[in-house]
Amino acid sequence: MEDHRAPKRAALTYALFSLVLRLIGSQSAVFSLWYGRRAYERSRGEMITMLYEKTLSRKVVSVSSKPEEDDNSKNGTNGSAKSESRSRWRKAVDYLKKPFQSKTKTPVLESVPEKSPELASMGKIMNLMRFWEFSSLVSQPLGLVFSVVLIWRLIGWPCLIGVITVFIAQAVNALIARALLSWEKDRRIATDNKLHKIGQLVEAIRHLRYYGWQDVWLARIMEARQHELTLRIITALWRILIAFTNSFASGMFPVVAFYAYTVWAGQPLTVDVAFPALQLFSMMETSLREVPNLITVLLNAKVSVARLEEFMSEPEKGDADTEQGLNTKLEMKDASFAWPGATEPVLSNITLSFPTGLTVIYGEVGAGKTALLQALLGELDRLSGEYDRANDPVGYCAQTPWLQSMSIRENILFSSPYEESRYKQVLEACALVPDMANFKHGDLSLVGENGVGLSGGQKARLSLARAVYSRANILLLDDPLSALDHHTAESIVRKCLAGPLLKDRTAILVTHRTELCLGLADQIVHVVDGEARVIEAQSIASEDLHGATPEEPVTEEDPVDEIQELAAAPEKFMEDEHRAHGGVKASIYWEYIKAGKLRWWFVLIIVLALYRVIDVGETWFLKQWGEAYGDRDERATSGPFGNLPNPETNIRPWLIGFFLIAAAQSITYLISQAFMLVIIYQAGKNMFERVMTRVTHATFRFYDVTPVGRLMNRLTSDINTIDGNISNQFQNVAVLSISWISSIVVIGSVTPLFLIFAIALTIAFVVIFMHFLPTSQSLRRLEMVSLSPLISNFGELATGLTSIRAFKVSHLFQARVITVTDNFQKMDHFYWSLQAWLMYRFDNLSAISTFLMTTMALYTGVSPGLTAFLLTAAGKFVLGTHLLCKQYGQLQMDFVSVERVVELLHLPQEPLGRIDPPAYWPRLNGDIVFENVTIHYAPHLESALSNISLTIKGGSTTALTGRTGSGKSTLALSLLATTLPSSGRILIDGLDIATINTQALRKRITFLAQDPVLFPGSMRANLDPLDEFSDSECAAVLRKVAAKHAWTLATH
Repeated sequence: MEDHRAPKRAALTYALFSLVLRLIGSQSAVFSLWYGRRAYERSRGEMITMLYEKTLSRKVVSVSSKPEEDDNSKNGTNGSAKSESRSRWRKAVDYLKKPFQSKTKTPVLESVPEKSPELASMGKIMNLMRFWEFSSLVSQPLGLVFSVVLIWRLIGWPCLIGVITVFIAQAVNALIARALLSWEKDRRIATDNKLHKIGQLVEAIRHLRYYGWQDVWLARIMEARQHELTLRIITALWRILIAFTNSFASGMFPVVAFYAYTVWAGQPLTVDVAFPALQLFSMMETSLREVPNLITVLLNAKVSVARLEEFMSEPEKGDADTEQGLNTKLEMKDASFAWPGATEPVLSNITLSFPTGLTVIYGEVGAGKTALLQALLGELDRLSGEYDRANDPVGYCAQTPWLQSMSIRENILFSSPYEESRYKQVLEACALVPDMANFKHGDLSLVGENGVGLSGGQKARLSLARAVYSRANILLLDDPLSALDHHTAESIVRKCLAGPLLKDRTAILVTHRTELCLGLADQIVHVVDGEARVIEAQSIASEDLHGATPEEPVTEEDPVDEIQELAAAPEKFMEDEHRAHGGVKASIYWEYIKAGKLRWWFVLIIVLALYRVIDVGETWFLKQWGEAYGDRDERATSGPFGNLPNPETNIRPWLIGFFLIAAAQSITYLISQAFMLVIIYQAGKNMFERVMTRVTHATFRFYDVTPVGRLMNRLTSDINTIDGNISNQFQNVAVLSISWISSIVVIGSVTPLFLIFAIALTIAFVVIFMHFLPTSQSLRRLEMVSLSPLISNFGELATGLTSIRAFKVSHLFQARVITVTDNFQKMDHFYWSLQAWLMYRFDNLSAISTFLMTTMALYTGVSPGLTAFLLTAAGKFVLGTHLLCKQYGQLQMDFVSVERVVELLHLPQEPLGRIDPPAYWPRLNGDIVFENVTIHYAPHLESALSNISLTIKGGSTTALTGRTGSGKSTLALSLLATTLPSSGRILIDGLDIATINTQALRKRITFLAQDPVLFPGSMRANLDPLDEFSDSECAAVLRKVAAKHAWTLATH
């Protein structure tokens, strides 16, 4: 009796020892996660702030200095598409050869925008590496080593044959990884190109909609997206090949090891050897299957570090030689300047000194006036000569006003302390008092992103007020009067430029309003073709000198008579980002499943089920093999393997059977990965196309209340999640679900008592999981929402970098990005702390469950082989229950990104219009009629236009006059049906524009926006983005409007 109980006591002792070790391991895993996350969060925060600091200090390279051409500047959209289609397969052949060629050869890549520090690229660089992948770089190789050592202890030297098999597989993978690295670099470039085009669309969407060009830009984005998806498929195929090689090697490891053990070593493969070895092989297989992910991580790290090094090595803007506070006056001696990155001088032989007082710079368009101010700020490269400037703050008013998404007061103060008397004086001098009266909340009204809620004149005066309010001794004012009506400009000249606020300050004004300003100037500079010279006042026409003093006094306009266009400005631009609550709805999962096509999901489930059947069959085969030794009467084998010979006399059929099962498992795994790739491609392509179409055709109200950074966050980070891990998470959940169900069926059919235990265990896991899931989803949503301000902060630098550096407030923006980064990381930290909470409880519950299952199996009285089979299946059940909850939770987290993308699929769309106008519409003599038109930007806002009745005769020229902000732009935009009248109607040549197809309407109306938008690329691409006209026609237009400039169609 004692001999009978001893093995059970020994097994129970080992089970108890295993329990203690697993409990210790679960606590160690929590510590590992904690310290790993802390290191990761600190390094990520440092990297973000480092990138931001570099962005604040780097030189802004001139577009004209970049060698690449816009892909639409030569052949148009269709031509470039055909060219890429024709060369795609030839390129594929070259790419396949490239990884195996000498490293000294440089491949010829497609001409696409290089790496750039733009918004989307920044967001991508910040999220290139994930923490858990880097922890796997340590844990997975160690797991592989431990499993090999334990197999050695179990079967001895025959395991070396299996190790050789693994080494051969890894040698093959090394060659594959080299190819994968080359393709991954190209995929990154393609992704940058796509993000570059998305950024163009999002930033210029209003103008593209004005001209009816949005569908052309959408087609270009989809072309770039298709190129990216093609490269994603190719890189995925290489990864699948690596995964298959590892899967096949892990399957062959036990085959060759058992072959050497049974044939060469002549040892019987008994149950007590086969099943422990099988568990160790499974452990090794798990480690090997992580190899593709680890290779991807290392490749991403290599590419990412190279891109970061390239970005960080870009030249920086130098500070002035003179220390701050010495009040050195601005002086140039025979100095020539060029745009950063260019070699041709834009300013030549400039010798100027700027005394205290007002200096007026004038000249023709493109003569170099703005370049001169940029040179004074130190933004240009000095090619020769001398330039002395102090490193002091400069009050800079840019030609294109840059405003922050803050209140009017915060934009004016711009970190300066609030002084009420000076502040009111600035408002009066910059003619902002009437505007403040029209705003519901006065100067506390929000202006929206980059002042989207203000008119052009209001933005110009606000930018001027910011420069004047500052305590800077030097003011650089780049044409702030151009967007103002005559009376407002005259008032600003009298009260601001000639007033006490500019006393004892060096003010340099660029202007075309010479009739208002030259008479007040202490110095006049004339710029012609990049050369500047001081002009004596006597040489200027008298009407230019004395036009600033009006013959009649200027009367202030009554604010009551102003159109209340922006009376509700704060409400117009205060919509917070929507954040869902509770669990991810089933409809979100259904959207993604439909996007991946139901038929492919159905096939995938069948293949995964077959994979699980083969896996169970492998375990059962080893159980039969272990019990097949001995006389036929004593053998416990039955079923399909009962007719196989005794392995002691003929081991070959057993080895062949085991080989076929292992090979079938690897092939099934390969097929499942291939179908998963098809689903990833279909889902990513369909969802991206639908989302971009909805965003491109959304109402203009959506663009008013949605910051660019928020939209870019969803179109980049969330789309990348859909392209990345979600499908794998879906597959893992499906595999684990099938494994979990099959384990219950298999074990329950042998030991019905197990079903009670399975139900209790499942309830315990679910209870813990349901406490975790709602909070983790909320934290994940908060994390994604907090990422938008971080991206927006990078986006602000695109247009405001020069102003930030001029005012010497880079440190404030650096502090702001640190605050935003801390807020983002705080949400991320809480999310991972909750993950540690779940992991600790799941690991402990799994350890205890495994111990109880082992005890139950030991005392049920079944055969040793069946006991080993049950323990193996039970272990997979416990692990499957654990991983199923964990993977489902991770799937829920990732589906928060899908949820945010699906929200864009339900954006309100602009009405398309019911009527297609005839080809001759509108006729030259067709009248424009406003009939009691009232326009609201939103139902809850006050009217922007009220009861406008107006008739504009066809063929006539009509001027709309009024004070800045009075509603002129709203009236003009109403002709494009950007906001339909809430009452009344607008007729053009007899047709109500509310009923006309909006695309046809906008293509037949030529509209010149107040704030022009140019796209990176050639002059040809900007003149004719749709490629509708010949080069000669475009050149003729260019000669008419810019005959004095040396511009060509190829000028960038």
